[in-house]
Amino acid sequence: MGKFDFRRIIDRDNNIAQLLIITLVIFATMSFLEPSRFLRYYNFESISFIFPELGILAIAMMLAMLTGGIDLSVIGVANLSGILAGVFFTRIMVAEPGATGLEEVMRVGSGALLAMMVGLIAGLINGLLIAKTKITPILATLGTGQIFVGLCVVLTGGPAITGFPAYWGMIGNGKVFGIAAPLVLFLLVAITIALVLTRTPFGTKLMLIGTNPRAAVFAGLRSERMIILSYMTTGVLASIAGIMLSGRTNAAKSDYGTSYLLQAVLIAVLGGTNPAGGRGTVLGVSIAVIALMLLSSGFQMMRFSNHLIDFIWGAFLLIVIAINAFRNRAR
Repeated sequence: MGKFDFRRIIDRDNNIAQLLIITLVIFATMSFLEPSRFLRYYNFESISFIFPELGILAIAMMLAMLTGGIDLSVIGVANLSGILAGVFFTRIMVAEPGATGLEEVMRVGSGALLAMMVGLIAGLINGLLIAKTKITPILATLGTGQIFVGLCVVLTGGPAITGFPAYWGMIGNGKVFGIAAPLVLFLLVAITIALVLTRTPFGTKLMLIGTNPRAAVFAGLRSERMIILSYMTTGVLASIAGIMLSGRTNAAKSDYGTSYLLQAVLIAVLGGTNPAGGRGTVLGVSIAVIALMLLSSGFQMMRFSNHLIDFIWGAFLLIVIAINAFRNRAR
């Protein structure tokens, strides 16, 4: 009964099959256009270090969308988490001369815990604004996102904060048994969230709230509590992405990853998440982020302008939403 059946998943969600086809088409096209550079091992290794942080942000966006909301503050939360960790390392818990490896690991662990607490509190604020004060999610998170970015600027004065421990850099650039550490972390996060959504009452209730809020009320579900918990989870995931981003670049700044916001929304929608709530899978989001990273890698090799790439992502998002709306009406 608990056996993993990939064919059953595809039969249940045709979007997965479509995503696999899209991914294969992208891979084949880029392999044909730029075989000498696209098919290099270095290219795929580079992708395995970069896509996990975007993938985790997309999973966070999916969780917010499952309740019929959206979280536009994820980039602000990610950067604020990285910056506060940097402040912690450079001004509060400064490395002692001759510190042992264990002491450094504990220092990095404390910084990571601080960063995730930032995400938890930020998510709690978003959840309370949406669930208790009934502010529209897009407005609530747009406002808090600006506040978080403002705090980042105040803490850094504008420039990037540097001076992260070497062990912190291993989170973004290290390897575990020859596999990129960010990829390992992404797999752990993705599997955990997938199990929570499919095997726990929390996931079932979250889907029900997004599918039919009125029915959820009649079913006795505490919708406000579920919404708050979902945004708190989203905040923690954004913080994890911020840890990975600052670990990969050995720096944290208020405007890092700004293009990730549009891409996270695009990946969540492309991955089969219904912006109106009630439907979405971690597997779909995971395949979608791989497809977009392959496409982005190919664009860069063909020397596409970054502005043109942003235009393509925006147009792609509108097309995907329009197609999904048409299919929903057809059903």
